[in-house]
Amino acid sequence: MMHGPSSHAVPVMAKCINTHERSIPMKLVIRSAVFSLFLLSLLALPSQGANLSASLKKGSADLKSAGSLAFGPEGILFVADTLQASVFAIATEDTTPAQDTGAFKVEAVNEKVAAALGTQAQQILINDLAVNPISRAAYLSVSRGQGPDAIPVLVRVNTAGDVKVISLDGVRFAKAALPNAPENRAEGRRGNPRMESITDLAFEDGRVLVAGLSNEEFASSLRSIPFPFSTVDAGASIEIFHGAHGRLETASPVRTFVPYKIEGESHLLAAYTCTPLVSFPTSALKPGAHVKGKTVAELGNRNRPLDMIVYQKGGKDYLLLANNSRGIMKITTDALSGIEAIVEPVRGGGTKGISFETIADWKGITQLDRFDTKHALVLRTSDSGSMSLEALELP
Repeated sequence: MMHGPSSHAVPVMAKCINTHERSIPMKLVIRSAVFSLFLLSLLALPSQGANLSASLKKGSADLKSAGSLAFGPEGILFVADTLQASVFAIATEDTTPAQDTGAFKVEAVNEKVAAALGTQAQQILINDLAVNPISRAAYLSVSRGQGPDAIPVLVRVNTAGDVKVISLDGVRFAKAALPNAPENRAEGRRGNPRMESITDLAFEDGRVLVAGLSNEEFASSLRSIPFPFSTVDAGASIEIFHGAHGRLETASPVRTFVPYKIEGESHLLAAYTCTPLVSFPTSALKPGAHVKGKTVAELGNRNRPLDMIVYQKGGKDYLLLANNSRGIMKITTDALSGIEAIVEPVRGGGTKGISFETIADWKGITQLDRFDTKHALVLRTSDSGSMSLEALELP
């Protein structure tokens, strides 16, 4: 953390002086002191034209897994490596602005990615999608192979449908390791808790926001990591009231979230399995804090949220939430500031809280991101298992 210049008390003169003889030297001393403090204050201020990419060092990014993705400034891609419980920042060097927007459709993208990796579509898993807001290219995190021996891969797909595997050798990158991650071990049918060390991430206002599990008693956590990376703290443990389950929960991880301002204050809107939507003020996410979220909606049980974005249409803000069994939900935000928290059970698969509608013709969508102001880029799976990348007009 950078600090401003120190304040030094000026000693009071012990005896009177001849003002005529001392006036010029005293003025020079005061001016010199003021100028020195001014220079120090300039050094203490962050550079307005700071090149964040300059903080990244060239080398080999040693990813052991590739999960959630998010873009920051200057084409910097943040990658969640759950096996190492680390966040990588990688300079893509993909900073040429897109000339055209709105048109993007690549059929059988899973087959094209598999071919680029020298394998079959059944041998890869596409984990996440992020759109570079500068070039409008799609970036995919991919696992080649199955199980713990799967190889992590990053892939770029441009609007022309060209597939490029991104080399992780000789790239500029930085790595932030989480200090209190769950142990890396198998736990029967519950799986390896390390794989949920990072469940989603986003970049906002110079910080990487990270959701996942820790090894603490209250395992569900949110972290706010300053970028460029320096140190990473233990984050905040979080607690919610889960209406469908009818209880308080501290061990369920956030599945997907978006930063969103409510009455000018930065919040995270987070969706959980079965499907509460909860708001957390970002300012409360301090190291070691225990933060109770406000449950603003119950969107139905037996469902897992997959991805979420914020967009504007007709002068209003909306959330678009992809789910594994309840389709795509268009969720209003008008009532977020004044709505009462849900603190009582919501039984029988019912819904409660802020209103939403299901977009019936958006089917088979597993991942999405903002493409431009009028379109979302989605990863859609057909009944045959073939996947496509498509830019769809926002509903």
